[in-house]
Amino acid sequence: MYLKKVDGKRAVTLPDGTVMTQADLPPADTRRWVASRKLAVVRGVTYGLITQAEAQRRYGLSAEEFAEWVRAVTEHGEAALKATALKDYRQP
Repeated sequence: MYLKKVDGKRAVTLPDGTVMTQADLPPADTRRWVASRKLAVVRGVTYGLITQAEAQRRYGLSAEEFAEWVRAVTEHGEAALKATALKDYRQP
């Protein structure tokens, strides 16, 4: 069996006991960002699977956009990442 060479960690264990691997991250050419994909990137960075700089480069994200994803998850949970829920969680 051959393992693809990757920079950084191959897998991390999340607080709920599940294991997140590089394969759980969205593809680099992702154009449609649904809440679950955003959450996967935020979790990957938060738990050290990928660095924030690498995530921004790989997915073409700005620092502000990524910071908003993290803020939304921290304050309101995964539901805040849904595009249809933006108005419910937006600050006035």
